[in-house]
Parts: sequence; structure tokens; C-alpha cells
Amino acid sequence: MKKISLVIIAIGLFCSFNALAQTKTEAVNQVLDGLHEAASQADLNAYLNSFTDTGVFMGTDDWERWSRPETLDKYVTERFAGGTGWTYTSVERNVNFSNEQNIAWFDEITVSKKWGRFRGTGVLINDNGSWKIAHYAMSVLVPNEAWEKVAEINIKTFAERAKK
Repeated sequence: MKKISLVIIAIGLFCSFNALAQTKTEAVNQVLDGLHEAASQADLNAYLNSFTDTGVFMGTDDWERWSRPETLDKYVTERFAGGTGWTYTSVERNVNFSNEQNIAWFDEITVSKKWGRFRGTGVLINDNGSWKIAHYAMSVLVPNEAWEKVAEINIKTFAERAKK
């Protein structure tokens, strides 16, 4: 009888920890999905509130390092002012947590009808019970078969920039 009770308790604890992990994963997913939705709706407050006060967004160009509050807030405010944002839909996402369960890191594949496929990676922190993005980096996905052509374009374009 004691063994059965211990097994039931162990299963209950495992399920509780698993449910807690799912809840945290769901909370992180809500923040990231909310970020994409806010960008699509040009919702300035919702977009910026997805980030920590010192959050950073890394764009796809070499000079695109948008930090809060200096450059990210200004860029997003100007971009959203006309009611236009950008639409990226996450089609795949992986989320992991630190042992302390207060830091999460993720990678996701997003799709834009206009621009194609991207990879987003980043870090969220739990700030007083609320998950916030501390760092988001976006990169363009390039199929290996197309890499040689893309590399030629990159080399040429960066060389032209350097001449200016």
C-alpha cells in the first residue's frame, strides 16, 4: 500500500512540474505571439511592452541594433505612426528555461508573405511574474542551394557601401 501511495505521489508531482513547465512555455509563447500580433496591428504600446526596459532587437542588416528606450522606441513609434507595421507569423518555435525557471531562450521560424522565411532567436526574463523580451535577433533564412548567389550579392553590396 505504501509503494502504491508513493507512486501516486510521484506521478502527481511529475504532472505538477510538467504542468508548471507547460504554463511557463505557454506564457512565453503568448509574449512572442503578442509581439508578432502587435507588430502586425501597429500597436505601439503592446509591442514595446513586450520588451524589458533595456530590451534589444537585432534586425537583419549589420547596423540594425535597436535598443530600448533609445533607438527601438523611436523607430517603432515612427514606423507605427501611419498605422503600418509588419507581419511575421511563427510556424515553429522551441523554448527552453534556466534551472531557476526565470530565464527563457527560444528559437523560432517566422514567415512573411512579402519577405519569406526568417529565424528569430532570443531571451526572455521573468520580471516580477511577467515574461519580457530582453533580446530578440532576426536573421534571414537562406537555403543552402541559394547560398552562393546570396554570398555574391552580400559581398558586392558591402563593398559598395564601404566606398560611400
